[in-house]
Amino acid sequence: MKKDRTQFVCQECGYVSFRWLGKCPSCGSWNTLVEEKDFPQLKGYKNKSSYKPLVEWYQENLVRTSTGFEKLDAAIGGGLVPGQVVLLAGEPGIGKSTLLLQVSDRYANVYGQVLYVSGEESGSQIALRGERIGVSGKNLLVLPETRLEVLMDVIESVNPTLLVVDSVQTLYSESISSSPGSVSQVRECAFRISELCKSKNIPVFLVGQITKEGMIAGPKVLEHLVDTVLYFEGERFNFYRIVKVVKNRFGSSGEVAVFRMLDSGLEEVPEPSAFFLQERVSSSPGSVVFPYTEGSKPVLVEVQALTIQALYTTPQRRAQGYDLNRLSIILAVLEKECKIFTRDRDVFVNVVGGMQIKEPASDLAVALAIASSLKDKPIGDLVAFGEIGLAGEVRAVHFADVRLKEASRFGFKRAILPKSVSIKMEGIEAIGVSHIKDAVELILSS
Repeated sequence: MKKDRTQFVCQECGYVSFRWLGKCPSCGSWNTLVEEKDFPQLKGYKNKSSYKPLVEWYQENLVRTSTGFEKLDAAIGGGLVPGQVVLLAGEPGIGKSTLLLQVSDRYANVYGQVLYVSGEESGSQIALRGERIGVSGKNLLVLPETRLEVLMDVIESVNPTLLVVDSVQTLYSESISSSPGSVSQVRECAFRISELCKSKNIPVFLVGQITKEGMIAGPKVLEHLVDTVLYFEGERFNFYRIVKVVKNRFGSSGEVAVFRMLDSGLEEVPEPSAFFLQERVSSSPGSVVFPYTEGSKPVLVEVQALTIQALYTTPQRRAQGYDLNRLSIILAVLEKECKIFTRDRDVFVNVVGGMQIKEPASDLAVALAIASSLKDKPIGDLVAFGEIGLAGEVRAVHFADVRLKEASRFGFKRAILPKSVSIKMEGIEAIGVSHIKDAVELILSS
């Protein structure tokens, strides 16, 4: 009798080893390798694929369908594409199930039967939530199930217009001996669901659980397998939620959609820029508006900085929504090039609204906010963007014209930007600077 092979799989990154290791060689995590039986290989298929010249594929039109939320449609590129697999990830209790239940109801009312698969809640629990948020329930089929084989049979028989799986970590295949949520189970279940639904042109929403480190639970391959990755962010005890597009094969990444959590469910916020700036006090030192544009549409966000006398020998450096390593570089450049010393001060930087900013174009806004707070000098109503080099030079960034248009639309009259970006726009004064020292002197002398 053939002996079953076992392997040890990292539950963080999917690394496979044939002996147990305390530390994963791939991601460096400790005690994450779990023993699993080697799952069976997929059987081969006869070639039934259709191939044709690329010129003929150009004529294929992608007919998009609406999720029922206008801003969510815009964020993912205009709506759902047939066979599109979307991974929605977020912390527990943030509202993922509420959002997808509303999407399922609105989709079912327009396009026909929707299959909502829940491995975490019973049908009566889903009904209680649906009654609270006003879901009609017509054409919305609820399947409380965790077995993959049963789910596949139901999909074949129902042939829904949309499939929602909440969550993919609760599913398990009977052909794999490992427990639900393991790397082998998540990879196999996600692949087989994706393969079947793409063959039937059924859009899919997969809910992904989040680890303590804020990453999607399960192997990293899950993000590569799907077409679109959405992060559902926000404070659990706050009214506002942000859907951020991290990956999108059918549109641009970096797009955002803002929602307001009410007793009746989630409601769209039509203007994200107005949401992020609604409580800004322009006369307060340390506040600068930055036109964030990781996606195609810019969003105005407020960058705040606070500097106070340090109580301990080593000053604190804290950042919320901004890279701490980047903050250390900016502080060093400000000290050397502008004689703005923070070595004896605690420095705190915050991006208002829960946004996570990673693009280098935010360097200039952060630097000016720190200088404004340290000198106790309000900047006023202006926007700033530009990348700062180690020599203090302000470098050009992309989408400068789009950023200025968004700032002008919300009534801003001045903008500080890299001098190499020569843009003249009606309604807003574009002030070009080539060095961080010029920008700091400009705001302190005004």
